[in-house]
Amino acid sequence: MKQAVERRLADVAAFENPRAALEQYATPADIAAQLLHLAGMQGDLSRPVLDLGTGTGMLALAAALYDAPRVVGVDRDAGPLRTARENERRVAPGRGVEWVRGDVASLPVAPPEAVTVVSNPPFGAQQRGADRPFLAAAAEHAAVSYTIHNAGSEDFVEFFAGERGGEVTHAYRLAFPLPNQFDFHDAEAAQVDAELFRIRWPAARDGE
Repeated sequence: MKQAVERRLADVAAFENPRAALEQYATPADIAAQLLHLAGMQGDLSRPVLDLGTGTGMLALAAALYDAPRVVGVDRDAGPLRTARENERRVAPGRGVEWVRGDVASLPVAPPEAVTVVSNPPFGAQQRGADRPFLAAAAEHAAVSYTIHNAGSEDFVEFFAGERGGEVTHAYRLAFPLPNQFDFHDAEAAQVDAELFRIRWPAARDGE
């Protein structure tokens, strides 16, 4: 299943005009397929999936391909959302995705129940703490979240989650490729070490 999803996601177009201030880097198809595979193995795709900072829709479309019961992708930038809609037509998952424009700090959608949040937030290279609003939104709305962060973030993520009653249950190392797409890049391509965290939030216990 994971390899089939990855092949389907290979058709997802990246950002047409990426914005450095928002750290708009496309999530690679293999990482998206792996993240949702892990979520499925943990039974976390039986609830609705909310993709925060969806960009051009990679993680949301992966969730739809894994047949999550409902998938919502949220992004503040209208341009990438247009591309996400085009990507949905290109990938043609069996389940449709709801694309919503809005800021994660004040979500324009109110999930009717605890969801599984997936997100590849900014690492904070342009603005320190840029990933905090994504974790805060997950703490408010999610039973479980899967978020990607810069390597070395484990202590911060564990502290942030613990302050809000959450618990990091799994951590995975990732190699995240960065293409040369901004003026300040001086190499053709680069690779950064990243980490994926699964956090179980209080809403998961409330439903037990």
